[in-house]
Amino acid sequence: MAAGSGSRLGASVPKAFVPVAGRPMIEWSVDALRAAGIEEIIVALPEGTQAPAGCVGVRGGATRSESVRAALNAGGPGHVVVHDAARPLVEPSLFTRVVEALAEADCAIAAARVTDTIKEAEGDVVVATHDRSRLWAVQTPQAFRREALEAALNVDVSVLAQATDDASLVERAGGTVRVVESSPANFKVTTPHDLRVAELLLAERT
Repeated sequence: MAAGSGSRLGASVPKAFVPVAGRPMIEWSVDALRAAGIEEIIVALPEGTQAPAGCVGVRGGATRSESVRAALNAGGPGHVVVHDAARPLVEPSLFTRVVEALAEADCAIAAARVTDTIKEAEGDVVVATHDRSRLWAVQTPQAFRREALEAALNVDVSVLAQATDDASLVERAGGTVRVVESSPANFKVTTPHDLRVAELLLAERT
């Protein structure tokens, strides 16, 4: 998924194409996918951009899930892995682990354990403190049995617009979703601070 504008990043180009450690951000994820043995890579793109060499580009939709649906329709049979180009620090082994977890699930998601105390509030008044031992910060990659993802995406556009990730649509359809433990190091680049951190960490790999 590379169709986001990245407005919070304040860049002059779409976020996936912002240079990080000397390369467009998206290329780090493409390299990790290939290192994991994933060869068919379809990129949902904003208008006016092109997919990296060896990848298939499709026009992204108005929402994340519409972009996923467009990319899914352009792909071949077999399991599907969805990943955000804005997570350039992903390790190839994480792709492998989420796909392997599909042996016992319709969907498998990378996620990191929550270490902060999480409180629920109404306005500025706290109404609950949640048990963080049961909470996970969800990331990508997320792997899917193709038929489960197709069924989950076959809903009204208004439902797609409300989905914050694709796994939630599989949950909504009654599918089984398993967690594959990841690390906070697989963070999403959203702000200029995130970009600086990613730049430093990726520079160490070159």
